[in-house]
Amino acid sequence: MIVREPPVREPARSAVQRLGRRVFDILAEVGRASMICVGAVAAMRFALTKRARKDIVAQMHFCAVRSLPVVSVVAFFIGMILALQIGIELRVYNQEALTGSAVMASMLREMGPFMSGLVLAASVGAAMAAQVGTMMVNEEIAALEIMDIDPLRFLVMPRMAAMAVTVPMMSFYTCALGVLGGAVVSHTQLAVPWATYFQNAMDFASTKALWVGLFKAFLFGFIIVTVSCYEGFRTEHGAVGVGRATRQSVVTNFLLILIVGYFVTRLFY
Repeated sequence: MIVREPPVREPARSAVQRLGRRVFDILAEVGRASMICVGAVAAMRFALTKRARKDIVAQMHFCAVRSLPVVSVVAFFIGMILALQIGIELRVYNQEALTGSAVMASMLREMGPFMSGLVLAASVGAAMAAQVGTMMVNEEIAALEIMDIDPLRFLVMPRMAAMAVTVPMMSFYTCALGVLGGAVVSHTQLAVPWATYFQNAMDFASTKALWVGLFKAFLFGFIIVTVSCYEGFRTEHGAVGVGRATRQSVVTNFLLILIVGYFVTRLFY
């Protein structure tokens, strides 16, 4: 069950007891978040029902279409910044023609999935935490459980299915637009011909880098939904609690995206 009564505990009698309780609480939170993720994945078997398809499409529109302007601006300027900074250094060695290779490698391996994940965590993830948190404080989640409706299937599964598809798509889009932004800067600021830039970029676009980047984005989608919905489910104390849950979901998502992204890169490279 999602809705639980808060535990009643005696006050801690020592610093060691307080530390032990804090460690136990952290492990319990990780366990509950993991169970939300597992429960949503298990509910994917209902994803092809008529109601679920409608909810998933609505969530994909919310996650992708409504986030597209922000992702586009971020992706284009990230590519421009990378090309400018890398090109300035390469120009010292008269190798500015290789700017396209460096931008392509950076966008495919790291910046594409990272930036799309961070933008979606800040916009979509925060919205998810606020929506679920508002339902929680209004006792709508409790009403669903009373009616024997699984909140994981009804609320979390459509969001997770949508993000599992949306974040890799947005990551690929971010990579493409970032490379294009880098081409604009390379041509206008570094005098690199368009053909040379794109030729070097495509020569360095490895299949492994593409699939590793998409795999990262896929994991980021699961992380964003799990953390955001978990923070929403543990919301209490009205509007103040909703604001706190929204903030905590963004902070936690950012940290996990950076940490998981590093270890995935370390695993494959």
